[in-house]
Amino acid sequence: MRQDILVPSVGESVTQGTLAAWLKGEGQSVQEGEELFELETDKATVAVPAPASGILHIQVEAGSDVKIGAVVGVVETGQVQAPMAAAPAAPPAPQATTPAPAAAAAVPAAAERSAGSPQASPLARRIIAERGLEAGRIAGTGPGGRITKDDALRAAEPAAAPPAAAGGGAERETRQPMSRLRRALAERLVAARRETALTTTFNEADLGEVQELRRRYGEDFEKRHGVRLGLMSFFVKASCRALAALPAVNSRIEGGDIVTCRYYDIGVAVSTERGLVVPVLRDADTLSFADIEKKLAELAQRARERRIGPEELAGGTFTITNGGVFGSLLSAPLPNHPQAAILGLHAIQRRPVAREEQVVIRPMMYLALSYDHRLIDGREAVQFLVLIRKMIEEPERLLLEQ
Repeated sequence: MRQDILVPSVGESVTQGTLAAWLKGEGQSVQEGEELFELETDKATVAVPAPASGILHIQVEAGSDVKIGAVVGVVETGQVQAPMAAAPAAPPAPQATTPAPAAAAAVPAAAERSAGSPQASPLARRIIAERGLEAGRIAGTGPGGRITKDDALRAAEPAAAPPAAAGGGAERETRQPMSRLRRALAERLVAARRETALTTTFNEADLGEVQELRRRYGEDFEKRHGVRLGLMSFFVKASCRALAALPAVNSRIEGGDIVTCRYYDIGVAVSTERGLVVPVLRDADTLSFADIEKKLAELAQRARERRIGPEELAGGTFTITNGGVFGSLLSAPLPNHPQAAILGLHAIQRRPVAREEQVVIRPMMYLALSYDHRLIDGREAVQFLVLIRKMIEEPERLLLEQ
């Protein structure tokens, strides 16, 4: 029997995607529920499982654009054990020692799934499939011997090395298609520039009190909740308070209407190997500090491993991005269109500042609010950052009022 392999629906607004990589090869044996191929959409990359057990036959090549519901391959069911069952009954003739093509393809697959077979990250599996590598021959350096992207790339280097030119030099440039996620990100950024009247206002905050709170209570917080007390939870809580006080910042323009959100779905930008993604914390104002830290850690990890769903990236009323983790001191980030504003955080730098007629050294951070001037006035933008600064410099207010 033949079981069609279909492109699954991954969200109401998603009608097509890109078959990024086959995780199994033509003619290989697959088990029902085993990850079969990666589907990349403009919102996320998901691993699609095999619909049945059997032999895989690929009909659509990796890198092809596919519509939701399209058939990309078939699984010939009832053939997984056929080659093994026929082996004992075969006569011991010399020509029988050469396996049939399907059986030959199934042997490496079975060996790869044997006990002790190394696990690989989704991105590593993609590289292994694209480069025709054998996972069993790659030494994994990740937790528990897990094969990482870097492990796969190192293993692929000899095969991927370009042939030497006449003069013995390496190729001077490479070309590869832009991923669907990168294309979607580019379109949103261009739309933000083209369709909005963007401007940015700046302020700075003293992070000394937040750092002190983390120093004093961080260890106890981690013991109680199993997660570190980070900076982002303070800014998420502060943003929810500031958005409640200044609703225009939590609004968007739809045609000739202004849509003001009375809920606070905060997107937090996460940098991954394939581009920037923005997982959303739903109803962030109802979450505790521990809830925020746990959800952020989980969403960020799954985003980097390509296990995050499109529904977890959709929507959002306001976004926070932290360029400071890469060392940025000041920037003007672009809002996540159609949102009206985005808060940019930057590196903490010890600088001399005036305090009570004295110059002291304090841990300071520049804050940036980029916003759509059609919807948000300069006064509101400035007041928003002032509120953020006050709550960060007096973090007890955030803790006492949650």
